[in-house]
Amino acid sequence: MTFPDDFPITQKWPAKNPSVLQLYSFPTPNGVKVSTMLEEIGLPYEAHKVTLKDEDVKSPEFLSLNPNNKIPAIIDPDGPGGKPFGLWESGAILIYLAEKTGKLLPKDPAQRYRVIQWLMFQMGGVGPMFGQLGFFYKFAGSAVQDPIPRDRYIAETKRLLNVIEGQLQGQDWICGTFSIADIALGGWLRALEIYGARDTVGWTGYPNTVAYLDRYLARPAVQRGLNIPPRT
Repeated sequence: MTFPDDFPITQKWPAKNPSVLQLYSFPTPNGVKVSTMLEEIGLPYEAHKVTLKDEDVKSPEFLSLNPNNKIPAIIDPDGPGGKPFGLWESGAILIYLAEKTGKLLPKDPAQRYRVIQWLMFQMGGVGPMFGQLGFFYKFAGSAVQDPIPRDRYIAETKRLLNVIEGQLQGQDWICGTFSIADIALGGWLRALEIYGARDTVGWTGYPNTVAYLDRYLARPAVQRGLNIPPRT
């Protein structure tokens, strides 16, 4: 394949600089994982705003790169073997970028798999459960009379926060040193404030996690990544 000619997505979101990595995203908890990662590792890239509207994520151009119609997605013009390479799913992108640059994923096999373990914890637990909490607590609460869904996701969010709280005992980062696992978790912990759900889940009762998120948000690369691409 050649870039950009063989990638239909570039017809809707043209690449101004085809020599650098192309990011197709929106600043959601999943989207900012990749923009933050790119800022942390210093890899040149170009960001394209793909809104969550059907006209964007369900457009033929976006679906040509990600058939699952979810942001984020990337095209690396210098992918494996020096060939252009498209990739979607935020966790997979984090691993790819870490391996490409040799950053934020330990080389020691045991430490490497510990980081991947906590990345999968976010992908399989924190993201889906916190996301459903946001849906039932903030976005659809008035339309859902049955309290069971909201109560279920509140309880599960608290359980997951307890897991994180325990893991952070005595260390600044989820695996000891800053890694892609922290990039995955940070945006989702921040989302609890966006959902207005901190009091409901007892946020202040998790002091290790509160301090952890503060450390995360204090990183300059994180501050930049949270606003890429801009919403407006």
